[in-house]
Amino acid sequence: MSARRSLAERLVLGAPWVWLAVFFLIPFLIVVKISLSQAALAQPPYTPAFDLADGWEAMVGKLSELSLAAYAGLADDWLYAQAYLSSLRMALISTAFTLAIAYPMAYAMARAPEHLRPVLLVLAIAPFWTSFLIRVYAWITILKDEGLLNHALLSLGIISEPLRIFATDGAVVIGIVYSYLPFMVLPLYNAIARQPPELREAAADLGASPAAAFWRITVPLSAPGILAGCLLVFIPAIGEFVIPDLLGGSDTLMIGRTLWVEFFDNRDWPAASAVAVVLLALLVLPMALYERSQMAETPP
Repeated sequence: MSARRSLAERLVLGAPWVWLAVFFLIPFLIVVKISLSQAALAQPPYTPAFDLADGWEAMVGKLSELSLAAYAGLADDWLYAQAYLSSLRMALISTAFTLAIAYPMAYAMARAPEHLRPVLLVLAIAPFWTSFLIRVYAWITILKDEGLLNHALLSLGIISEPLRIFATDGAVVIGIVYSYLPFMVLPLYNAIARQPPELREAAADLGASPAAAFWRITVPLSAPGILAGCLLVFIPAIGEFVIPDLLGGSDTLMIGRTLWVEFFDNRDWPAASAVAVVLLALLVLPMALYERSQMAETPP
């Protein structure tokens, strides 16, 4: 029985590693290999292309044809650096706005009566029940010059001429904040709801005002939720393609759109793969910092 249980435990523990190897590590290694290749008018559009039918010796021989030319192209072309910096700026701004909107929502949900919390949680994740693409298209209808927002503001006399929001960086930020808001709300709600109410009561007994108790107790104790939510928003936002493509203008430069252009318009798969590898390398740092903070908070 113990041997069977040991085997079952190994299968359970090994299943996530097998999943990661098959659906992350192997595809990532393929992308790395393509990034070390050179663009060519062929199918696939790069050389060398490994073929198992050629035999092991032929595949090993092709390794000498790999080069860093795609990475050198990234360093030589300032457009890629601009795309990275613009994506970083947009992701940071979007994450900050998302946190500013999500924290009051999560706080109100966590302090709501027990019987209302499940309903509020359902409402928080309700946007996920609709297609992501449809939700982004809805913002086109809202933000266009003749859209619902401008029509409402003109009807109320708040503005005298339509605001130009659509096809700007501001529209992209609005789309990202709306689309990823639940990813920020849920970790914050979990972090705030777990805080013992006795801490606030003790702070009040010691003479702390509700505002002081909030900033000195609630916010610091919810730091893990803040960090988790920010990463859950920042990481996908920096590589976002759909929202900038639909809501952004022609001058909206983000790395997701650059990847699309290189892959499908220029057919330069090595350059696109190099862009993706560098982006992943840049994202490893915040993920490593988050993991380190989590390990530091875990009691031995």
